[in-house]
Amino acid sequence: MRGKYTKKTFALEIFAILLALVFLVPFYFVIVNSLKSFPEILVDAAALPSKLLFSNYREVWDILNFPRVFVNSIVITVFSNIGIVIISSMAAWKMVRSPGNFSKILFVFFVSAMVIPFQTVMIPLVKLGGLLGIMNSIPGIIVMYFGFGVPLSLFLYHGFVKSVPIEIEEAAKIDGCSQFRVFWKIVFPLLKPITVTVIILNTLWIWNDYLLPLLVLQDASLRTIPLATSSFFAQYTKQWDMGLAALVMGITPIIIFFLFLQKHIIKGIASGSIK
Repeated sequence: MRGKYTKKTFALEIFAILLALVFLVPFYFVIVNSLKSFPEILVDAAALPSKLLFSNYREVWDILNFPRVFVNSIVITVFSNIGIVIISSMAAWKMVRSPGNFSKILFVFFVSAMVIPFQTVMIPLVKLGGLLGIMNSIPGIIVMYFGFGVPLSLFLYHGFVKSVPIEIEEAAKIDGCSQFRVFWKIVFPLLKPITVTVIILNTLWIWNDYLLPLLVLQDASLRTIPLATSSFFAQYTKQWDMGLAALVMGITPIIIFFLFLQKHIIKGIASGSIK
């Protein structure tokens, strides 16, 4: 009978619950130990805190100057996303609507860039950034995120644009719309599902990125949340109580953001893979 609850369904649900618990274990350790004193963490990291030390969060707020690093992370993430969305969506649309060898070769170059490890371009990137004078600046790192974020985003947009009927654009052109207006008034609103997906994926990446900000942002006033948090985990000293509290403060905004928009991920990726 269709919809019948079977033993197999029950077993799958139990397996899914157990798997979810396994993935939640790290969150348990981070949250629980962020409310303990350092000696208590060393005694038993798995136990519940004997006393909730919310003072850890107050100290981290002051030590890291958390409002400053939070604003830095927000500015870098937001403006990087804006640039990546504009560049990749327009480029993908132009490539799809201008079929030819040049568009195909250009698309292959963008896709190939996705498989190049960041570690292979670190040193040339730092040298080039120094020559251009964009090192140790927030605008500079935003431009660099454009370069690293566009290939994957363009690939996603490229597949989605193919599902947009070209007849709509042709009708708009007949009515006198320029190419600019056709894209922003007709095409871009139809790209909303994949745009949300691109924003989510790039936000998770940029917000949590550590290596690129470490290479580019030397000034303490420009640090992002991951960079600031790393100060609690030095080579010879590890302040687990402060560091874990900082981790909780850093991941909370991005978890809220992800939970709020997660339903768009599967929808956008599935839509982009139609053709």
